[in-house]
Amino acid sequence: MPYDPKLAERIRAFLAATDGLDEKKMFGGIGWTIHGHMAAGAHHDGHLIIRCSKEDFVSLLDLPGARPMKRGETPMRGWVVVEAQAVTDDASLAEWLHRGRDYAASLPPKTKA
Repeated sequence: MPYDPKLAERIRAFLAATDGLDEKKMFGGIGWTIHGHMAAGAHHDGHLIIRCSKEDFVSLLDLPGARPMKRGETPMRGWVVVEAQAVTDDASLAEWLHRGRDYAASLPPKTKA
């Protein structure tokens, strides 16, 4: 299974009323963007991906279940992977999704070329 469909549905339901929301396949799972900026994703291994500011990145890694997303062995600042067991309840998932949604919504909309 490329991603957890139950997690994807929970993310979809939480973000449904968000202005500028788009859903697309990425990172071996599904990602949600707001005005073209990544907010969250259901990762191929059942984990959650959250986009955050580079300033918040380090402090978010101190939270339970959080680790940096990596390209090879290099951490990608601003991308946090949240282990599946850390978002089993709706309140925990909502906390993480608020972070990703709020960060993406704070950026100016991307224009399509």
